[in-house]
Amino acid sequence: MGPGMLWLDNEPEIDLYHKIAKAVFYYQNKYGLKPDLCFVHPSILPRKTQISMDIQIKPNPTLRPDHLWLGIS
Repeated sequence: MGPGMLWLDNEPEIDLYHKIAKAVFYYQNKYGLKPDLCFVHPSILPRKTQISMDIQIKPNPTLRPDHLWLGIS
């Protein structure tokens, strides 16, 4: 992984789409860029790996299930 942002979201009632949306919003405000890549633990990866935010979701077993890693590919 190159430079990016590690995001913790351990709210079990929020689905992955909304967790990623919150992280993307924060990333854009902090860095002024829109991330296009998100790594998640394989156990929370949905069958569909592209969501409507134009961000690619990929598995990474080194991440904890309550963390996301966002960056630019």
